[in-house]
Amino acid sequence: MAGPQYVAPPGGHPPQTDLLTGRAVFTEAYAFIPRGVMREIVTSYLPHWQRTIAWIIARPLSGFSETFTQYVMDVSPGGGSDRPEPDAEAEGVIFLMDGELTVTVDGAAHRMLKGGWAFLPPGSGWTLRNTGTVPAKFHWIRKIYEKVDGIDMPPLQFSNDQDVVPLSMPGTAGKWATTRFVDPEDLRHDMHVNIVTFEPGAIIPFMETHVMEHGLYVLEGKAVYKLNQDWVEVEAGDFMWLRAFCPQACYAGGPGKFRYLLYKDVNRHPKLWRR
Repeated sequence: MAGPQYVAPPGGHPPQTDLLTGRAVFTEAYAFIPRGVMREIVTSYLPHWQRTIAWIIARPLSGFSETFTQYVMDVSPGGGSDRPEPDAEAEGVIFLMDGELTVTVDGAAHRMLKGGWAFLPPGSGWTLRNTGTVPAKFHWIRKIYEKVDGIDMPPLQFSNDQDVVPLSMPGTAGKWATTRFVDPEDLRHDMHVNIVTFEPGAIIPFMETHVMEHGLYVLEGKAVYKLNQDWVEVEAGDFMWLRAFCPQACYAGGPGKFRYLLYKDVNRHPKLWRR
């Protein structure tokens, strides 16, 4: 399938001749995980998954980012799982960067190709197999679904990056646009996993500072991102993990488009503490 090229972790192991100096940073406001540190030495094998390794690049941490986990999965041909999700209350989103997957729900098989996006409701009992001839590399984002009295749970949904028209942000003439796989006003959803696209030279023209937690995985291109008080150079394959209220903005560097997969928690009241 023609279309965008998405950069997955390199895996492997760097040679002894490489320099130690890298770009990884962990602060009280954000974490920056560059693609060069996503090597196989930091992967995990997961229960009930076969021929699969996982980079766990975000997980709930008290006092940091608390709502979601994010994995980059690498499933060899024939691999996958008949029991992928261990938590009956967890919803999930899959975004396929390379290869081919078959996701089966209630006996119905759904074929996913590069750029494929899927929303998996909690308790849906989905299964997954790499039915292609090359490793399938995809993001898997998990969150405990927050039920609301009188609002239905969102349904199973499949889509593809190439089938959804990006919506231009106001006043940007399409230089800053978002591929929204679900309607932002659909209150059944308590998280969004979108793709944000900047044309070369486009900017976020103010320091976004808000309650939503973010996972931002760079799919294509490069930029300079302002994270809290720091300017950070980012490129395809890098991951930015932002806690609530971390100030953020960016300049897209070119020469091509700058695109990232964005997680954010939405559409729910913040939980109040009780003594």
